[in-house]
Amino acid sequence: MRIVKPALVLLAVAAAVAAFLFWTNRPPEVAVVSPSRGTAADVVYATASVEPVIWAKVTSLLRERLVELCDCEGRSIRAGDVLAELDAGDARATLKELEARQSLSLSEQERALELMQRRVISQQVYDKALSEYSQISALLAAQRERLNDYTIRAPISGLVLRQDGSVGEVVAPGEILFWIGQPSPLRLVADVNEEDIPQVAPGQKALIRADAFPGQALTATVDRITPMGDPVLKNYRVYLALPEDTPLRVGMTVELNIVTREVPDALLVPTAALDGTEVLTVADDGTLARQPVGIGIRGVEASQVLSGLDPDARLVSPFRDDLKPGQRIAPVADTDGAKP
Repeated sequence: MRIVKPALVLLAVAAAVAAFLFWTNRPPEVAVVSPSRGTAADVVYATASVEPVIWAKVTSLLRERLVELCDCEGRSIRAGDVLAELDAGDARATLKELEARQSLSLSEQERALELMQRRVISQQVYDKALSEYSQISALLAAQRERLNDYTIRAPISGLVLRQDGSVGEVVAPGEILFWIGQPSPLRLVADVNEEDIPQVAPGQKALIRADAFPGQALTATVDRITPMGDPVLKNYRVYLALPEDTPLRVGMTVELNIVTREVPDALLVPTAALDGTEVLTVADDGTLARQPVGIGIRGVEASQVLSGLDPDARLVSPFRDDLKPGQRIAPVADTDGAKP
């Protein structure tokens, strides 16, 4: 039987206790960054959609069945080209009936004129016949004009961007059947909150984020702002011009950051390092201090520091509520830092 010496047992226990104390009292590893220099930008966020500058929505004015429909989606057309035909059978029957009534009324009016000239009937009887003829002629002219609504024509020249509907389908008044527009130039139409609209002005640059082109730098320029906002949605419509070489397509949705103010060579810190207007700074010996700072432009990723911070300072990022001033930490460098 092997006998373990008490001294060896005590040594092992002491080593275990020392290891436990070392790991429990070890300073926590904390990500630390330094301020950087860059351009601070004050932006207004909005969502927008891409549309042609010149375009039109083509709708039906009547509730009728489609009997003809051009196969012209993606094709160029000219103003006045026939796009679709609606079932005009009943309308043509009504036209023929009115033409027959007009012919009969004309005969009666001519006979009444002859009789009046022979003093067989009075002027009033003739005037009544003339009035009936005029009424029927007006109804006939209106019906002929109404027949034009059964033929749907292109209001402008351009490209058929989209075509909906099928032959045999009954369309409703105001239902959009065709989108026609010029493929370029394109523009963005954005809805900006009424609280932000005072900061937006024509000529400002906008940065675009599009899911279809991730990581690609896209820009637009504020062109004009609609004078009247929507009192229900509480926003204003803003039109932005796109460059001719934009890869964006009609109908795409994008996110915008309209740059309303820029400050070059600003001292920047990660916004995540801020707790309101305070940061946690790290001294050379690894101890923490809570430092109030003056904040200028506050961005999503980085914010401008106006005062209260040395450019060579080291900051805890992101800010951690579990750390206290005077506590010692083990700094770990964060290579991302504050992005302009």
